Amino acid sequence: MFSHRCFVLFIFFLVSHSSVTSRILPRISVTTSTILDVSDSIRKTKGASSFQLNQLEEKCHTPSFSSSSFSLQLHSRASVQGNEHSDYKSLTLARLDRDSARVKSLMARLDLAVNNITKADLKPVITTMYTTEQQEIEAPLISGTTQGSGEYFTRVGIGNPAREVYMVLDTGSDVNWLQCAPCADCYHQTEPIFEPSSSSSYSTLSCDTPQCKALEVSECRNATCLYEVSYGDGSYTVGDLATETLTIGSASVDNVAVGCGHSNQGLFVGAAGLLGLGGGLLALPSQLNTTSFSYCLVDRDSDSVSTVEFGSDLSPDAVVAPLLRNHQLDTFYYLGLTGISVGGEMLQIPSSSFEVDESGGGGIIIDSGTAVTRLQTGIYNSLRDAFVKGTTDLEKAAGVAMFDTCYNLAAKTTIEVPTVAFHFPGGNMLALPAKNYMIPVDSVGTFCLAFAPTASSLAIIGNVQQQGTRVGFDLANSLIGFSTNKC
Repeated sequence: MFSHRCFVLFIFFLVSHSSVTSRILPRISVTTSTILDVSDSIRKTKGASSFQLNQLEEKCHTPSFSSSSFSLQLHSRASVQGNEHSDYKSLTLARLDRDSARVKSLMARLDLAVNNITKADLKPVITTMYTTEQQEIEAPLISGTTQGSGEYFTRVGIGNPAREVYMVLDTGSDVNWLQCAPCADCYHQTEPIFEPSSSSSYSTLSCDTPQCKALEVSECRNATCLYEVSYGDGSYTVGDLATETLTIGSASVDNVAVGCGHSNQGLFVGAAGLLGLGGGLLALPSQLNTTSFSYCLVDRDSDSVSTVEFGSDLSPDAVVAPLLRNHQLDTFYYLGLTGISVGGEMLQIPSSSFEVDESGGGGIIIDSGTAVTRLQTGIYNSLRDAFVKGTTDLEKAAGVAMFDTCYNLAAKTTIEVPTVAFHFPGGNMLALPAKNYMIPVDSVGTFCLAFAPTASSLAIIGNVQQQGTRVGFDLANSLIGFSTNKC
């Protein structure tokens, strides 16, 4: 059981040619242009690494938007990590590298599901674990470029007595896990590795338990359930599946199924493990028995505070879209998207472009861990060409990494750009603020269109496009709601 308390969630958001025939939307659908405050965006790039972790940790308070029984505070990673890079462009490139690795991992996971390849068919990590004796183990420092590199951190207590550790929180994952001693192969983390024998509430699960049966990959050893989570890019965590107490402030959640990982590679440098917010049975929302949750992602380059809310209703003014599921993979949250408009004109793309097909391929998911929205190449080209058509007055700049449409805005204070909007069934429409798709990539005025093409059938709405909007998941009624200015 748990009572209302807040805990600090440190969140980082990565910064995520054919001509096109279009039709004019009804006037009520969307304004044709949006103002971008260039000066403000550049100013934030110069202060992105000046915030202090200790100051933020002391600011645990009830947020202004808190209608739920369970609230977690959010901070951008930029506000807690200090100066990791020599300049903002190097920070941007690092973010985009991590984002590419995460997207590759998500798409590999879907490909496995669509092709009916189980993770048990992959590298048999389980059979090779626990090879260490009691000798001292040197934990390697992994590069941290896989699976998002732990972009979402929460400070949470593990065990009884509670030991506070940093944990990653991710909507693209289900299994909760943390690194445990004895450690056969572990990456570097901020705190000491968790020692299960020091916790009176730690209890391994047997192989016939519902939690063990809910795993994609498991094995039974000495009547204990072993788990494996692999991420499609060579990264994995392997260990015992157990129940443990999570402490959130002075509140506790008992008997949470967690993986106690003794062999972990390529994941989440600095954090002790992960809490999953996905749609599966082992994810945190399911284990908390909540039928709804929401989050609002603050500006990636600010020290603003927001929240994750469990048990809260969708706002009455929310733009509502269908929440869809994939029968092949229950982790991801699919969105009922019907179209995209640029500058008030709908892109002429097939209505089936964002639908999940019978095999489980296709569709579009909304993901808190992916930074930049990915669209199938043809759809992206249509969006880009329509956007370029409406920005002929802006000076072009060379592309940067995955971005092929960039501009030199060094001499500008504000600019007007075509409005980009997502359209949903029933005429519902979400117009994006300009800062959610025209983003700075350095501190000297280079801005790029923050969408990218993908050859995969899976499209993803990333967190750059979600910034400043509360995204609510009504799991009971299969709805997703978007509420602006509700952070």
